[in-house]
Amino acid sequence: MKTDKVKFTNNKGQQLVGLLEFPVNRHPHNFVLFAHCFTCTKNLLAIKNISRGLTANGFGVLRFDFTGLGESEGDFADTNFSGNVEDLIAAANFLGKTYQAPRLLVGHSLGGAAVLQAAAKLDSVIAVATIGAPSHPKHVKHLFKSDLEKINTTGNAVVNLGGRDFTIKRQFISDLEEHGAKEAIKNLRKPLLVMHSPQDTVVGIKNAEEIYTAAHHPKSYVSLDGADHLLSRQEDSLYSGNLIGTWAARYVDITKEASVKTTHEVVASLDSEDNFTTQMKVGDHFMVADEPISFGGNNFGPSPYEMVSAGLSACTAMTVQMYAKRKSWPLTNIEVHTTYSKEHALDCESCEEAGSKIDTFNRFIRFTGNLTTAQQDKLLEIADKCPVHRTLQTKTQIITKKIN
Repeated sequence: MKTDKVKFTNNKGQQLVGLLEFPVNRHPHNFVLFAHCFTCTKNLLAIKNISRGLTANGFGVLRFDFTGLGESEGDFADTNFSGNVEDLIAAANFLGKTYQAPRLLVGHSLGGAAVLQAAAKLDSVIAVATIGAPSHPKHVKHLFKSDLEKINTTGNAVVNLGGRDFTIKRQFISDLEEHGAKEAIKNLRKPLLVMHSPQDTVVGIKNAEEIYTAAHHPKSYVSLDGADHLLSRQEDSLYSGNLIGTWAARYVDITKEASVKTTHEVVASLDSEDNFTTQMKVGDHFMVADEPISFGGNNFGPSPYEMVSAGLSACTAMTVQMYAKRKSWPLTNIEVHTTYSKEHALDCESCEEAGSKIDTFNRFIRFTGNLTTAQQDKLLEIADKCPVHRTLQTKTQIITKKIN
């Protein structure tokens, strides 16, 4: 997926750093703002995978480091839960000014509690999803319960979380206590998806029940059975991202790209504002053609010449495999690699002259299977007999007519 590093300031003037991710094959239809877990950063593998699942569903995703974490400015010891909520609002404002205001909030762990609070302050947000979220921010206190007495007595303590030391101050604890999670959930009045693992030992499953019970419909619950709190297994985080993207599509407005129609085999449709990004119907299949970014396109699909090369590769593979099956030869797999370019003809006599180069498809074939040398040589001959190969080497005509 395409990723841009972005920077914006919070309400204290501190610079926050994030990553903005885009779908690989289209412009985002909506944007998602992602809040990571307590003491995590935007680069947690699970967060990357969840973002990947969302972009696969056409969303743009902004994930960023809260104040004092990762690449963002500030001292973590001076932050609190309220600050996280304010950072989310700053991120949403940045999205609204530079791209499009977020329509979906997603939060993991304490980030889930933060998005439940922030959603009420962001009019653009129409749906919220939480993953392993506590039903009240103060539940986070159990992570450093052995140090609570010291924090309350001396004002702060160094707490080891996930193998790293963090300074936790008394004001952090007090701020957690002040936030009424159930009130925020009751007042949410927006579609809510609650995802939680029954085996979560950091934030117990009871929290999911409390969030779900407090929320109004429409609300949904999905069990992440077998997952740990940080969604360490790739399949758990990818599943979460894909599921959230599918669920949210029911609530956000998705501009459907026009479905081109034709009575012919292929049609290509290109609006003036779309640059080179061309909508196509190829047989019964819809796809996109484009040009590389270096050529001025968006690289949302293959270029026209790549499509021609693809046709040659596919036709070659089909023709050779069909011949091998007919002969009962052990060809278990064939790979056909094709590249298009302009080159001098093999029998070029005036190579120094301008325009002497011709259209050239370099085709490289790999056979897998217990084939003899003679069989492989014969299959290479058969490759030259594929219909697309013959068409490319035969004089053809293109008849153009205007239709209404």
